[in-house]
Amino acid sequence: MSYYYITFRSVTFAQRGERVLQAGKIRCTLQRTPRWMEEQGCGYCLRLWTKELTPAAELLVREGVPFRKLYVQKAQGQLEEVTL
Repeated sequence: MSYYYITFRSVTFAQRGERVLQAGKIRCTLQRTPRWMEEQGCGYCLRLWTKELTPAAELLVREGVPFRKLYVQKAQGQLEEVTL
């Protein structure tokens, strides 16, 4: 199964995003980002199920929670940036 990741500029925004998504019944997990993503200023992210990426991003935008980038985890484990 593929996972999607939404990165945030700060832990505060990531925590706010987690609360918004969970209130909207979208399953997510707050976690630290991989080391190479931290170098780009993304220390925390939310991990989502594949089918929930678009509704999650739309809900974050609607609720005014800023996020940075979206990534998909490939079968081999590496992450690739995606757009909606």
